[in-house]
Amino acid sequence: MVKAIYPGSFDPVTRGHLDLIQRALPLFDHLTVAVAINRQKSATFSPEDRVEMLRAVMPKDSRLSVTAFGGLVVDFCRDQGIGAILRGVRTVSDFEYEYQMALTNRHMRPEIETVFVMPSAEYSYVSSSLIKDIVRNGGDVEHFLPPTVESRLRERLRNQP
Repeated sequence: MVKAIYPGSFDPVTRGHLDLIQRALPLFDHLTVAVAINRQKSATFSPEDRVEMLRAVMPKDSRLSVTAFGGLVVDFCRDQGIGAILRGVRTVSDFEYEYQMALTNRHMRPEIETVFVMPSAEYSYVSSSLIKDIVRNGGDVEHFLPPTVESRLRERLRNQP
């Protein structure tokens, strides 16, 4: 059984993230979507909120689970018996960063493989940061976010200074 993890901030989850999850399902027996807890970053949503939003919008499939984790992803993989890390690559700059991370992870845990998957072209430029900027400036993000996530993001950003 090949178990994989798709780690990320998911702040918030986008249709691009969901596209990657759909693309990964045929590749693995089980996929854990894992919200990274990084106390050094200022997130828009708490890890609990991000897990909740993911559960609400992900496809209903017994091969999918959602959790939050802190620390190194390779240590989480070791502890959970996960053998692959799924990473989305949108641009050349994404690839450079992800390649460096994959090699570092391989050095620490050679038994864990990194699998790069490209998003659909319509989501190849979408990032959570970009979407938050659009929302802050009153723009339309319907194409980029599920409706429940969009309404939560608009509400959250409306209440931020």
